[in-house]
Amino acid sequence: QVQLQESGGGSVQAGGSLRLSCAASIFTATNYYMAWFSQAPGKEREGVAALFRGGYFTYYADSVKGRFTISQDNAKSTLYLQMNSLKPEETAMYYCAATADCVGFASTWSGAGIYNYWGQGTKVTVSS
Repeated sequence: QVQLQESGGGSVQAGGSLRLSCAASIFTATNYYMAWFSQAPGKEREGVAALFRGGYFTYYADSVKGRFTISQDNAKSTLYLQMNSLKPEETAMYYCAATADCVGFASTWSGAGIYNYWGQGTKVTVSS
């Protein structure tokens, strides 16, 4: 059983930065597909960024390309999401997700249903 615990959320002004962390109880660089999702109040969970192969392959939602960076520190068993130039509409709960099995990750990574493990989430508030 994989356990995920997010941290690093908080309140920032528009244009500011935050770095989210996700500590994983089990972490194998090449075996797990990892992702970050956001969920705003009243909306569905949306894929923000994902990686596998220790970060050799990374994927981003179009809305965050060039501003967010997903990365992984195997020594610390931690997944990160560096978020820069934050916008008020990015106010949401952010969740870390993982799965050990996936086919066609490049085209399916943003679907919440493919992930078996989820953290409890960390709240990000961006004020204008």
